[in-house]
Amino acid sequence: MTTTTVSPPPRAARTRLDLAAPLAAAWLGGWGVLALLSTLTGAGYPFGANDPHGGDAAGLLRHVPVSVGPPLFAAVLLIAAVAALAMTGAAGPPSRPLRVLLTGYAAAVALVLAVVIPGMRVLALLGYAPMLIIGAPFGWPPVDYAEVFTWPLFARLAALAGGMLLAGALLSWRRRTAEGPPPGWTAPASAARWGRWAAWTAAVIPVLYAVTRFAWLAGVPLGMSRETLTEMRADGAVWAGAGLGAFGVVGAVLTLGLVARWGERFPRWLPGLAGRRVPVLLAVIPAGLVALAVLAASLDLLAAPEFLDLIREGNSAALPMALWPVWAVALAAAAYAYQLRRRG
Repeated sequence: MTTTTVSPPPRAARTRLDLAAPLAAAWLGGWGVLALLSTLTGAGYPFGANDPHGGDAAGLLRHVPVSVGPPLFAAVLLIAAVAALAMTGAAGPPSRPLRVLLTGYAAAVALVLAVVIPGMRVLALLGYAPMLIIGAPFGWPPVDYAEVFTWPLFARLAALAGGMLLAGALLSWRRRTAEGPPPGWTAPASAARWGRWAAWTAAVIPVLYAVTRFAWLAGVPLGMSRETLTEMRADGAVWAGAGLGAFGVVGAVLTLGLVARWGERFPRWLPGLAGRRVPVLLAVIPAGLVALAVLAASLDLLAAPEFLDLIREGNSAALPMALWPVWAVALAAAAYAYQLRRRG
């Protein structure tokens, strides 16, 4: 007599991305408790009028009163923590209402955390970071680092990290609970085609921005008067602009790596890494971070009446910045195509 062993139904393969759900739950719960304490004590809220560098001057958070912010954040973050915990369960198709509810709420909270809250400050930090790090031993640029790395800036960076964790948790959960085959556009061959267009688009726009900053360094007053440019050259501001332009050019080259062979295997001239496969997350995470930072900065720019006035006037220095939303979306799409292509 033979015994037949019945194997359990296969489950979706687990990846490191599945760690995003418990990490997001812990992050959201911890910051939700801090927001609740801020509600009870009336201290520690870092946004809006409490932010000395961006309260009433810029950013969408200026519209949220300080008295409303802490309890609002506490409620939103604690509910999101529960949603993230719900995404840590075993794979299996949830009911349609639950799927729609979790997807809609998690996506909205992730968008607010990763895009609305960071604003222009995070992109500015990424752009100036090389100059701040390299120039610190030499006392240039002459800034007070205590005024740069503040509690409001740390809170914005933490919000960005939390939004990325929640987005990763949502993507992992939807993939594990999906029914039916994936759509054709996510196939590696298809992703390679549309990813190439996205990568080249994301590479061209920062180069256009860099041209305007290099023009200032060369003495060409694009988008400003000759007198203003003379003042910028006198106080060294043109060098800061050139640094941002160089950052944009380097980013453009790295973006093309998402569709190039050297973006999959390290070039031979790199000692110790030559010929080795490039880890997927090593390319996807930085690209996603920059895409979110650019999109966040775009929201601040489009919410500023002064910037919109420059666009209407056809200011040559501001026009490339009007393309930043396209840059952000194209870079995110290129990174996603790279991940789909490498995942197979």
